[in-house]
Amino acid sequence: MKIPNRKKIQGIAVIFIAAMLFSCEGNLQDVQRMYDKDENPQAIGEGIHLKYTDSGKIVASLRSEKLLDFTNKLFPFREFPEGVRVEFFDEANQKNTVTADYAIVYETTNLIDLRGNVVILTSDSTKLQADQLYWDQSKNWIFTDRPNTIQFKNGAINKGQGFDASQDFSTFISRSNVGIQIIEDKE
Repeated sequence: MKIPNRKKIQGIAVIFIAAMLFSCEGNLQDVQRMYDKDENPQAIGEGIHLKYTDSGKIVASLRSEKLLDFTNKLFPFREFPEGVRVEFFDEANQKNTVTADYAIVYETTNLIDLRGNVVILTSDSTKLQADQLYWDQSKNWIFTDRPNTIQFKNGAINKGQGFDASQDFSTFISRSNVGIQIIEDKE
């Protein structure tokens, strides 16, 4: 049996080590990206159920399957990639519900972006549906430039392309709409 000379063995070893280093370089970049604070949330929550209280009374309840907390970013935000359900309770314990397939809360601007099958159901059975809806928490203002449908308790329906409204809908400005209005005859 012939044993290869030392130079051949060293050459093979160098080639083997170089091949390993180059094949690991891609994996090393993936691992570094995984720990890069700019790419990843600082916290991940699953099966979230948050309750907000005021003077010991529940004023809101938020549920979501997943929360990604990016408040470590320069423009901080929290993301709910698997949807959100929020219930708001007024002084008389009447409930208003907001659901969406996706939500993102921007910390600095107090703006909430709700997307995909957005539904607001009020305590008086008024139902608003939209593809996307923004809620400005600091101004208590809701708006969208997308198609939306509002079904009122009395059966009236309003279909529009965008609106601006106060949070309690006491002010409502529709950009364009068509609908069925129920007018009661007073005789």
